Amino acid sequence: MGYTDHFKFDREPFSNAPNEKFYFDSDQHNQALLRLKYSVDTDKGLAVLVGGVGTGKTTLARRMLDNLPYDKYESSLLVMIHSAITPEWIMSRICTQLGVKNPDISPLKMLKQLFERLLEIEKEGRKAVVLIDEAQMLQTRELMEEFRGLLNLEIPDKKLLNIIFFGLPELDNVMKLDAPLAQRVAFKYTLTPLSTQATLAYINHRLQVAKCEVSPFHEDALALIHQFSGGVPRLINTICDNALFETYLRHASEVSAEIVNNVAEDLGFVSVGLTLAPEEVSSSEPEPEDEFEDIEVFFEGLEEK
Repeated sequence: MGYTDHFKFDREPFSNAPNEKFYFDSDQHNQALLRLKYSVDTDKGLAVLVGGVGTGKTTLARRMLDNLPYDKYESSLLVMIHSAITPEWIMSRICTQLGVKNPDISPLKMLKQLFERLLEIEKEGRKAVVLIDEAQMLQTRELMEEFRGLLNLEIPDKKLLNIIFFGLPELDNVMKLDAPLAQRVAFKYTLTPLSTQATLAYINHRLQVAKCEVSPFHEDALALIHQFSGGVPRLINTICDNALFETYLRHASEVSAEIVNNVAEDLGFVSVGLTLAPEEVSSSEPEPEDEFEDIEVFFEGLEEK
């Protein structure tokens, strides 16, 4: 028996593994998607989304890919896993992902093949979109120049390829390696950590997806989770997951502030002896009431269900 059975969940609510069912449509994520989609639909060429570690960039990239239907878009998502990639590798992967059959080993011939494929997509009435996740790994001027060249693939009054970079804040410095490319950014959006209110809504949402009828988190525990995580979704998941497991091991039914404190210490979020008491957290300045205008959509109390 694990903590899912203990709390009568039908699945783990706070796993960091990608799962579309747990997607949390916060105000800023919704705004980011709307703007990125507008950038593609109006053929802006290059758009950029940046955010700190764990703020949901990859989740957003996958969400956007899922919202680009094949009948209207030829889309691809490439994840940069290291900085040793070459312009030739990038070109080859983009060609393959966009439907070029048997890309040539010659860069110039490959570029010609891609241009012809983009013309086909255009004649079909669709748009070509390439999403690049972890774009901060593109750490050479040659790679930046390669993307600038791809943005030059166009016909009169229309670009044939839209590119969206998703990356850490240092992506800004990477793009400065090629000033002309940096100047072509038509749209940029920055993800920030969740507010206190949005953190509570996020936790509530994931519990609901796991079919939780009554939240096991004490109010003071929730305040501490936001304090220790800083509103970063990945850290919220880690703290909540560990706190639920610790509560299960204690044969308790409620996640207390004490348990969250202990978990935070074990995970290294705070130093021993410097944990925050619930009253210290609650004394912080309140969030602006209008920070998330639609928060009630996301934060419906479990007790009301």
